Parts: sequence; structure tokens; C-alpha cells
Amino acid sequence: MQSNTSKIRRGWLLAIWGIAGFSLTLPATRVAVLHLDPWFVAFGRGVLASGLAAIALLVTRQPWPKRHQLRGLALVALGVIIGFPVLSAWAMRELPASHGGIALSVTPLATACFGAWLAGERLPGRFWIAALIGAAAVFAFAFEAGGGSLRSGDLWLFAASLLAALGYAEGARLTRILGGWQVISWALVLSVPWLLGPLCWIMAHTDLSAPFDAWAGFAYVAVVSQFLAFILWYRGLAVGGIAKIGQIQLLQPFLTLGASALWLGEALSGSLLGVAAVVVTSLWVSQHSPMRQSAEIKREGRRIRHSMTLRTEKNQILMRNDHEAL
Repeated sequence: MQSNTSKIRRGWLLAIWGIAGFSLTLPATRVAVLHLDPWFVAFGRGVLASGLAAIALLVTRQPWPKRHQLRGLALVALGVIIGFPVLSAWAMRELPASHGGIALSVTPLATACFGAWLAGERLPGRFWIAALIGAAAVFAFAFEAGGGSLRSGDLWLFAASLLAALGYAEGARLTRILGGWQVISWALVLSVPWLLGPLCWIMAHTDLSAPFDAWAGFAYVAVVSQFLAFILWYRGLAVGGIAKIGQIQLLQPFLTLGASALWLGEALSGSLLGVAAVVVTSLWVSQHSPMRQSAEIKREGRRIRHSMTLRTEKNQILMRNDHEAL
């Protein structure tokens, strides 16, 4: 059985790869919406990703989720398949991707809150203090980058952060039951009826002629941001803990800044290093804060142990009966 430390390390590794995939989401979205309708990008990425998800589910012959799991999958779809793509695509019409990457930095704190609420994770006060300091640092950065004010695009992105955090926390909770790639796949497939209608209307009333870069950005957010990165991210959250591993996302804005500078040529603020130091420190403190198991995880552990005990006793009875028959 894996120790708690090895689980957290594994969760770190999986989550970092997921964050690396997410870090290009806003630059790719920015490139796409400069030439494509933002509503087409928002709904189209989900439809394209759902096709990949459906193929994966069919090839592996996954059983349909149970009725009581549909509510959780609906929350995942609302947060990361409908809510975040729509709001972030709309915001990227007026904000640089680098600015948007910082504005999304409230997501880790919101994810921790949803993790405590939905999955019953319990963390000490120093974790919450560190998380608040990290979120405050990047919020101040967004405020400074906006010339002393927040733009309407910032508000859209803050709302997107809340919806994303809801989808992250609920998706991680379901991952412990269904598996990481199964959760995002089922959420994508179940959301198609809500995405396909608006997408068809948009395609019928919108000029979709765009350069290769725009379509490449759209393909990235559909295949990587909406599907592949989620598989790693959900598994990392489920293995290492939603609240603690979720704080790793504080690093995403800085990866996004680097990608925006290299891909889009956007200038970086001189205060970046100071904010990065605060974020790294808060991340270190949050990762060294002990986490108590949630009541849900304890119940699941007791259920599994009880099931294994019953199976062992049944096997022993069968073996004894076979021995007596001989």
C-alpha cells in the first residue's frame, strides 16, 4: 500500500503535467478568438473533445455511470465544459493572455474551498493562511497590471475560476470512484446535447474562415485543455488531495505568462519575480500542512475493507466445503 508521502508525490507529478497542459489554454484561446467567434470556440471545443471521449469509452467498453453519479457529472460539465470555456473565451476578446493567466489565480483557493465542502477535506489554519496569501499576491498583480483597476474581462475570468474550481473538486471526488479519464469522458459525452444545438446555430450564422494559427489554437483547447490535461489533473487531485494538490495551480499563471511571451510576444511585468516568490512560498507552506482524511474517504475505506473480509471468508468456506467433499 502506498504511503501518504508517496501518494502526494505521485499526485504532484500527475498534477504538474496537467497544469502544463492547462497553461497554454488562454494563449491558445486568445489566438483562436482573434479570428473565430468566441461562442464557436467555447462550444466547439467541448463537442470535439466529446468525440474523443466517446471513442475512448466505446473502445474500453466502460459501463454507464450510476444514477446517483449523474449529478456530480453534471456539476463537472457545468464547471469545466460549459462555464469556464464560455466565460474565458469571452474574456479573451479584450484581455491579453498573460493578464488573464494571472486573473485566474484565484482558482486554487476556490478549489480548496470546494474540496473542503464537497469531499469533506479538513486542513489546518496555516494552509488557509498560505492559500489566501498566494491568492492575494496574484490578485494584486492583476490589479497592478490593469493600471489600478479590474477590467470587465477580469470579472468574467473570476467567475470562470469559480466554475472551474467547482468542476475540479467534484471531478476529483468522482475520480476516486470512476477513474480520472472516465470522469471527464462521461461529463463530455453527457454535455453534448447542451453544446451541439448552440454550436450548429453559430456555425450556420458565422463566418468560420480563419488562418491556420487560429485553428491550431482551437484544436489545442479541444484536445489538450478539454480532455488530455484533465485526465492527469483529476487523477493528481484524487491521489494527493483536492485542496493541497489544487494549490499547485498557483504555478499555472507563470507558465501562462511564459507561454504568452513566447507565443504571442506579450511583455512581462517587472513585478513578476516578486509575486512568483510569494506564490512559491505559499505553495511550500500549503504542501507541508497535514490533511486529515475526510469522512467520505474513511467510509469508502471501511466499505472496501469490509468487502474484502467478506470475500475472504466466503473463499475460506468454499475451500473448506471442497476439502470436506474430497
